Amino acid sequence: MDLKEVMALNLRRIRHDKRLTQEELAHRSGLSARYIGKIERAEVSATVSVLGRVSDVLGVEPADLLKQSY
Repeated sequence: MDLKEVMALNLRRIRHDKRLTQEELAHRSGLSARYIGKIERAEVSATVSVLGRVSDVLGVEPADLLKQSY
């Protein structure tokens, strides 16, 4: 699985765990909901700065979004 897919799965899972919608996450991180959706569908690769902004809002370490579960 490539890193885009790993991040997509982790982002969706963590966002659901925090009971946030894509729109809420987008607003809090200063991104568009459409862009959050593209990240969650592994259509785009998030930049390091986007990774940091999203992880801050979710209250997790950036590495948590990139950890592959086995």
